[in-house]
Amino acid sequence: MFGLPKALKPQLERIKLDTPALSPMAYMMFCVKYPRECEVRRMAFRGRKLEMTPERWTDLQAVNVSVNRNILPEANTLGVTAEKWLISPVRGDCNDYAVTKRHQLLARGWPSRSLLLAEVVVPSGEHHLVVVVRTAQGDFILDNLSPHIKPWSKVPYQWVRMQLPTNPMFWSTIRTVNI
Repeated sequence: MFGLPKALKPQLERIKLDTPALSPMAYMMFCVKYPRECEVRRMAFRGRKLEMTPERWTDLQAVNVSVNRNILPEANTLGVTAEKWLISPVRGDCNDYAVTKRHQLLARGWPSRSLLLAEVVVPSGEHHLVVVVRTAQGDFILDNLSPHIKPWSKVPYQWVRMQLPTNPMFWSTIRTVNI
C-alpha cells in the first residue's frame, strides 16, 4: 500500500457495499435446511471491528486448509435449480466449501458479521462463492480455488453481491472501485 493516497487505502482494504440485492435462491434453501447458519451471531465488543490476531489468523489458515482438503471437488452440472449448499459433504462445489468454512469459523466463536458469503465471477466467466472475512485490517478471502488467504483486492474476480454484515439474510451488490 506504499505510495497510494491515504484516501484510497481504505477503498482497497474493504469491500464497499452498494444497493440491496436478492439473496441467491440456493442460499434461501440452505437457510431452510440450516436455520442456525443464517442467524445473526453477536460477540462481545459489538460495533468494533474484529482485530486480526495471530490466533485468529491461525484459525483462518487451519479452516481454509482443512476444508479445501476434506471436500472433494465436484462440479454442479445440473445448473442453478439443482444447487444444494451443504455443510461438510464428501464431494461438493464452491458453495459447499464456502458454507463449510463459515460454519466451522462460527463454531470457533467468530461473529457472523465478520464472515460473509460473496458471489464473484472468476476470469473464465463462471460464478463462484467465497467467504469474505471482514476485520479491522481489511477484508480477506477464503477460497477453495486457492490454498492462500488473500486480501480481497488481490483476487482476480469481478464482485457481484455479498451478505450484509448486520444480517446474513440480506445481501447487497458491491460497488467497484476504479483505480
